[in-house]
Amino acid sequence: MLEAFRDAWIFDRFTSDVLPSLLRLALGFSAAVIGGVAFGILLGVSDVARMLCLPVVSFLRSIPAVAMLPLSIVLFGIGTGQKVSIIAFVCCWPVVLDTADGIASLNSTMMLTARSYQVRGTELVRHVIIPGIMPRIFAGMRVSLSLAVLLLVTSEMVAATSGIGYFVWQAQLTFSIPDMWAGIILLGLLGYGLNLIFNAVERRVCAWDTSMKGNRR
Repeated sequence: MLEAFRDAWIFDRFTSDVLPSLLRLALGFSAAVIGGVAFGILLGVSDVARMLCLPVVSFLRSIPAVAMLPLSIVLFGIGTGQKVSIIAFVCCWPVVLDTADGIASLNSTMMLTARSYQVRGTELVRHVIIPGIMPRIFAGMRVSLSLAVLLLVTSEMVAATSGIGYFVWQAQLTFSIPDMWAGIILLGLLGYGLNLIFNAVERRVCAWDTSMKGNRR
């Protein structure tokens, strides 16, 4: 297995499978975070938007992720766009809900103080709301990151011509057991490495939040 891991991921398959998977993961996760934070802020600051959209959000996030794969293949084919779209769609909802709930739980004194100093509109969002809800945003991002890796592998197994999931699926079909385990080991290392990077970024961005220091893993 170690020899297969070395031959596949250090030499032969790095550019053809690893890089495409990392690109799909980065694009889909980034789109989910950006769209999720923006939509979550809208739901959090507008009671009307929250009342109208929250039932739809609850319905969409309840749809099993794998059930969206056939529809995404019909709409986007089997290329990179399909993987990015399915990751972005499924992974945005935890970020949306945590962002909206974070705004709802903001300290009322802080918000009243900001308004008394005429801090409104985009300045209020940039300097008060986003820093105040950053721990909740990262909580949603943590859930989304796990979903993103799962959806990446699943989508590459179902419809792809490259990627780590495609490699593992082809190794299983051809009974190449060492290659299959080499792919599984790489996925485990990928998840572990992403978690380390995520923790480092979270500690740096949320260094002011003393309540979370004992809970980070």
